[in-house]
Amino acid sequence: MIKPEVPKNEAERLHALRALKILDSSHEERFDRVTRMAKRMFNVSISLVSFVDEDRQWFKSKQGIDASETPRDISFCGHAINQDGLFIIPDASKDERFFDNPLVTDAPNIRFYAGYPLNLRQGINIGTLCLIDSKPKILNEEDQQLLKDLGTMIEQEIESIQLATLDELTLISNRRGFLTLVNHSLKMCRRNKVPMSFILFDLNKFKAINDEYGHHEGDFVLTTFANIMLDSFRECDVIGRLGGDEFVAMLSDSDGVKADLALARFSAAVKRVNETLNKPYQIEYSAGAMHFEHDTDKSIEEMIQDADAAMYENKRGKVG
Repeated sequence: MIKPEVPKNEAERLHALRALKILDSSHEERFDRVTRMAKRMFNVSISLVSFVDEDRQWFKSKQGIDASETPRDISFCGHAINQDGLFIIPDASKDERFFDNPLVTDAPNIRFYAGYPLNLRQGINIGTLCLIDSKPKILNEEDQQLLKDLGTMIEQEIESIQLATLDELTLISNRRGFLTLVNHSLKMCRRNKVPMSFILFDLNKFKAINDEYGHHEGDFVLTTFANIMLDSFRECDVIGRLGGDEFVAMLSDSDGVKADLALARFSAAVKRVNETLNKPYQIEYSAGAMHFEHDTDKSIEEMIQDADAAMYENKRGKVG
């Protein structure tokens, strides 16, 4: 058995998936309707909407199977998300990647698999609409187009969720999505009685970049800054774009010392990116951090405002 490779942009992919708040959610008719159609149209025993999490694939919608998830390292969908087109296995028992896979040798005895990668944006595949059968099968061109059409329907439903919680440009959480995720993290901090930190970021000289080099270059800066945040902060930290050139991070189990270490790590990452981009400008920012105990009586918005005030205090101290 050959385990699926982990995408190079795995941190970004997982953040986008988790920001949707779709994992472990209830079944929804808008997804179930498509999997029912797929199962009937293709005359297969199983059809799924599967989302590939860090170490599992979880089924948002399932027809013909009782399990709600399986390990990622034996999943067919883990392979499917590594490409943009359909991933089709006519007979898994004759494929070197799968012939000894437990999903092939034991129930559900997979022979045929076809997966349509569910795409949030170029390079970000979070799961699949897939077909599974215990008998080998071939999909002709018409069948393949039909599967793509059904997959597009699922993507449109995901997009409606995405627009509510994700920033369209950077694909990290927008204000609404950030507040939703932070509310969960805050409960965890209170339950475990650990402190937290909020860090506000504001890009310096961002208007000048837009004015001199155009909005396309400004969008590049925003996206690059978001990606540096994804790579620099822990998976348990929550990051988001509040709007414009303002970004925010909430660090769980964090105090002044831990926040300073995180900021130093982030600063080093920005420096490395500036050195490699070879742009006529530098990505510069101001940051402000505030720290709170688990039993603080401040609201999330008030904690963000406190960090915002600290950021502007630091910004005023910068020259230029």
